[in-house]
Amino acid sequence: MLAVRHGAHPAGARPVAASPSPRHRGARAAHAGARAVRTGRRPRVAAVRARRVHRAGRPDPRRAPGRRRRRPPHPQELEVVRRAAAGLSNREIAAELFLSPRTVGYHLYKAYPKLGVSRRAQLGQLDL
Repeated sequence: MLAVRHGAHPAGARPVAASPSPRHRGARAAHAGARAVRTGRRPRVAAVRARRVHRAGRPDPRRAPGRRRRRPPHPQELEVVRRAAAGLSNREIAAELFLSPRTVGYHLYKAYPKLGVSRRAQLGQLDL
């Protein structure tokens, strides 16, 4: 399908391909996954997931809200969280662990949902 920007294109302008709708993208991914299976290749995870959604007309139940498993915090994240729970600032934690303060902030950002907290003040209530 071709679309033209701003109505009829002037002389020398080329039409651009319109992006497919989400429905067509799902069908395209499903066909790509089926083609990979026919040819003996390992289909991409996204293509397989899209095929499931396209065939059933609903999302994969394993990805449904509330059924998501939380991964445990990485050991480095736990070390940063322990120090933050003790009241140290990102800069102080970074100096002790030889990290950047931004890296400390990123570790905390990734650890909060894994620990079920949303604020730094809640870290002191955890048993770490």
